[in-house]
Amino acid sequence: MERYLIEVPHEGTTTACNNAVRTFLQTGSHFLRQADWGCHDGVHKAWITVEVESKEQALQIVPSLLRANAIITKLNSFTEFDIEKGEEAHS
Repeated sequence: MERYLIEVPHEGTTTACNNAVRTFLQTGSHFLRQADWGCHDGVHKAWITVEVESKEQALQIVPSLLRANAIITKLNSFTEFDIEKGEEAHS
């Protein structure tokens, strides 16, 4: 399994925030119920970290109404050995 960061933006209005949060909570998905939100700091996005098989699987977690704007980023870690290898660590 791979780790992915799912970032789901929404408009910065109270209505848009409430709708996004409500949409996440009503799905019943444990992934979506654990989302972190930036709305109170003026960053109108939700973030979720998941372990799934692919980017496509990660995208399917996002409610269909919000999926078009979702950004899926595969996550990785680096060790000191990776840094010593230089450019190879970024391929």
